Amino acid sequence: MPIHVKRTVEHEGADAEEVAFTRFLLKRNWFVLSQTGGREFAPEPIPGWDRSRALLALGIEEIAFTHTDGNVWGFARGKQIAVSPLSPMPDRTLLHEIAHVILGHTAEGVEQDGPTTPRNIREVEAEGVALICASALGLTAGIEYSRGYLQHWLSGQEITERSSQRIFKAADQILRAGRESAGQEGE
Repeated sequence: MPIHVKRTVEHEGADAEEVAFTRFLLKRNWFVLSQTGGREFAPEPIPGWDRSRALLALGIEEIAFTHTDGNVWGFARGKQIAVSPLSPMPDRTLLHEIAHVILGHTAEGVEQDGPTTPRNIREVEAEGVALICASALGLTAGIEYSRGYLQHWLSGQEITERSSQRIFKAADQILRAGRESAGQEGE
């Protein structure tokens, strides 16, 4: 639990200065949203793209978000994803977590014998996919967040050609999976 603290620091030969900082303490009074009352959370549909159709077509199961870390907006493991109902951008978070599964990040170490992809590359690839998909679907809120997220995880490096190809391929898969097929349109 974040605790905001102010302290007065005295300097030799100078006036005292008040310094504010945040400490994190383990508190047993934390809980997850699923432990509260009220009506069930239902995310708004994304225009032109069906979440259920996409998850079914991609073989991904959406599970309840039970993570207690307030800084985590979603997670992916195996072929399952979860999005926090408290996420300020649940659609972008959904796309990011689906991307982790499609890119194979959740199967690394389980299904392959080679080295795993470094975390910074996994995060860049997943957020790159989310940015492309969200832009294609007209979800422009959060673009500045994606840009900052990518810059943070890239740490001055460039996205490799291989990662770029993986990002575009995964974005295409996700967008196609959630759209109506040509034979179903207009019915």
